[in-house]
Amino acid sequence: MPGRHIAPRHRAPRSFKRTVGRFAGDVAGSLPTSGVTGAVALVGAAGVAVGLGVFTVDAEANPAGTTTAASGHFEVNPRLSDDAIKARHRASDDEVSRSAVRPAAASVQRETKAKHLPVSKQDVAGTVSETVEATDPRDIAMSMLADYGWSSDQFSCLDSLWVSESNWNVYATNSSSGAYGIPQSLPAEKMASAGADWRTNPATQIKWGLTYIESSYGSPCNAWYFKQGNNWY
Repeated sequence: MPGRHIAPRHRAPRSFKRTVGRFAGDVAGSLPTSGVTGAVALVGAAGVAVGLGVFTVDAEANPAGTTTAASGHFEVNPRLSDDAIKARHRASDDEVSRSAVRPAAASVQRETKAKHLPVSKQDVAGTVSETVEATDPRDIAMSMLADYGWSSDQFSCLDSLWVSESNWNVYATNSSSGAYGIPQSLPAEKMASAGADWRTNPATQIKWGLTYIESSYGSPCNAWYFKQGNNWY
């Protein structure tokens, strides 16, 4: 409008200039003066820059330890160079990181191992199970008692009977009669009816011996009682 002055857009309003000036004065008054021989005078935009941290006062540039608006030195806070940033990364890599790769826990290792076993050796609970066949002749005989309808009470009689006959030795041989194996079969070849491996397999010999006891005496205890009175069975 004619006769009205409009401030140029590139200039700040006077009120803003006054505000900046007051802010600069406040910042200058709040700076420490210990060890400084002269007062620090910061005015205008330079004072605002110091207050905002854009510039820092370079005290070493003035040997007398004074910094003024006329003789003060202002230094832009330098940004870290790429080399400095890389150096910091290398230093941090030397420290133990919480995200570093660690060995799997023992429980995880067991679970992983179990999953790679055949299905036949795993159960629904995820634990590993395996059926181990008995190898001790006494254990084999104990496991067979139920097949003949006998309780575990009969085992003590069976044990006494066959200890007296062969001491549970698969290869026991009577030098005078030729009786052979754990049950001392006479002749030895009779045990072939229980399996072709009768000469070396304790399970085959025991199967034949229990079948013989059942058919001849009814139970191991009856066979043991007979052996005690007659020295044979």
